[in-house]
Amino acid sequence: MTSAEEKPPIVLDEPDREFVEMIKRTGGPNIQSCYQCGTCSGSCPAGARTNFLVRGIIRKALLGMKQECISAPELWYCTTCYTCTDRCPQDVKPTDVIKAIRNIAVQEGYMLQNHQKVAQKVLETGHAVPLDKESWQKLREKVGLEPIPPNASRFPEAIADVVKIAKKTHFDKLVEDKDEDEE
Repeated sequence: MTSAEEKPPIVLDEPDREFVEMIKRTGGPNIQSCYQCGTCSGSCPAGARTNFLVRGIIRKALLGMKQECISAPELWYCTTCYTCTDRCPQDVKPTDVIKAIRNIAVQEGYMLQNHQKVAQKVLETGHAVPLDKESWQKLREKVGLEPIPPNASRFPEAIADVVKIAKKTHFDKLVEDKDEDEE
């Protein structure tokens, strides 16, 4: 056999059973009922447009492949539409499993930069998609609407409450921009 034909054996690390138990405790109590039928992936709108496979994430989780799950960028492709959960024949609740894995990922420092920026905007403005005040206010007034929509943007005390909650739960530290801290 030539060296080009030789393939090293695939060696899996010992499964991280605590990872599976943590998922079960925080959102996926039925994860071990998954028999990989593919209904979740087959019905996933995000999966139809990306390389996201719900089934793949759940399979890795079941195998205790924590690092592969929490560091996978596709973990964040789920839009939490619950289509997979509605259709799962085993009541695995794939969306809740994904959210549980995401929570673990964030605690360990993994989050897509775009999601991090959205979280930072919520802390800054109280809203995930803040409006450019000057141009939006003028446009809203022009069509007969109040200049500021009835969201947290209108209520500075609500923004202050969001910031207090974030600090108390340390969410602010989880989503802070690490690159800015290094400068």
